[in-house]
Amino acid sequence: LSILLILLVPAHTSRSPDCGGILTPSGLRYLAEVSKPHAESVLRKDLMAQPAPDPSPATPNRSQIISVKVDKLSLTLIPDTGMQLSIEVDLGTTSGPSTTKEMRLSILAELHVEMNPEGNLELVTSDCKPTLEEVQSTEELDRSAPHKSSGSEVDKQINVEKICLEVSKLLLFPNERLMSLAAPFPITPNCQVQYLPLAAPMYSEQGIIISLQTTFQVAGTVIPLPASPVPFSMPEPARSSPSHLILALSEHFFISLFSALEESGALNVSLLSSLTTATLAERITQMGSLFQEDLPVVLQAVPRSSPHVVLEEDRAIVELFLTAQIGTGSSLFQSFLSVNVDVTARLHLSVADTRMIISVAAIEDIELSLATSDVGPVLAALLEELFLPTIREEVPAQINVVLRQGVSLPHITSFTYTDVNITIHKDYVLIPCNLQQEAR
Repeated sequence: LSILLILLVPAHTSRSPDCGGILTPSGLRYLAEVSKPHAESVLRKDLMAQPAPDPSPATPNRSQIISVKVDKLSLTLIPDTGMQLSIEVDLGTTSGPSTTKEMRLSILAELHVEMNPEGNLELVTSDCKPTLEEVQSTEELDRSAPHKSSGSEVDKQINVEKICLEVSKLLLFPNERLMSLAAPFPITPNCQVQYLPLAAPMYSEQGIIISLQTTFQVAGTVIPLPASPVPFSMPEPARSSPSHLILALSEHFFISLFSALEESGALNVSLLSSLTTATLAERITQMGSLFQEDLPVVLQAVPRSSPHVVLEEDRAIVELFLTAQIGTGSSLFQSFLSVNVDVTARLHLSVADTRMIISVAAIEDIELSLATSDVGPVLAALLEELFLPTIREEVPAQINVVLRQGVSLPHITSFTYTDVNITIHKDYVLIPCNLQQEAR
């Protein structure tokens, strides 16, 4: 993971990463495992297609492939270069009613991921070497010794060039899935998150490393976010991870998320208090002259500055800086008090499918101070006595309603996350997890 220190140093401030991921060697092995049935299906369709009939009667019977079975498929990491794809395919061929041959098609290809001019990641084949061996034949006396077929025989059996041109399609994550990594995902009805790759991945012994920059859209417009004070970096782990994938989200990612929620209005809350103007008049005498009838008291809270998130070891904190207008009425709101509310609360993080569920778990500290008043001076102690219970209970509850759908993590289509283990460190959150192919 120390390579992220190099990879994640921003070239300029507008293109600085705030999260990333590492697909580990065990993740590559899993992708190879789930790609095997897919590869067999693609090869069967390509190789067993009936050739056009030859009108010439002088042409002898051409060999036909009658069975295709992928015996082995593996993906191996090549540090600093890319991946090696190795496939072994058993083919059954026939050129007549009683003549069968068993062939072994071996494909060795080198793959890597590039970034195209549109900013999307693409899987590219840099080298491909197919070989075809005859394993067994009903026409041969000696069936035990495999041998290499001649070039002309290969051409008759299989279109080698086509297989090599499209060898990346034998895997379950072709370019359509890589493009899905950068798709926008909804957080609230008018707020979306998008993860944009900053460069082609790097390859180390620990895995394939991708750096991402998060952008947020509110009502279809990308919003400016607070600048990251330092480049995102992670320490090197003591040992290689058994997980398929390691996601990392920086403190700046969470600050940007809450800033986007503030910008979208999702953190504006309306709280119905158990108090009425009559009960308040018993403690604040000027209330009686302002309101002749007994009315319910409502608190309308909006952020007065951007929220802040602090990540420490095993602890995530959000700091909310709100202004609560206290008044009456719903359609025609009449405010008589304005109170500054500073809330410090613990965050609980979990993952469901490919979404991070963030919730305000426990309030650690609340400070109330009078901002403006139409009913004379009100002591801080009285403010807390009257309004603290409502704020302590309702603010987390309403924010959790906003957050309950979760925030989509970087992912590709058709795969979800399992065996998730979230660890909170100073300045970043680490999410080792396994991949699971979704059932069709």
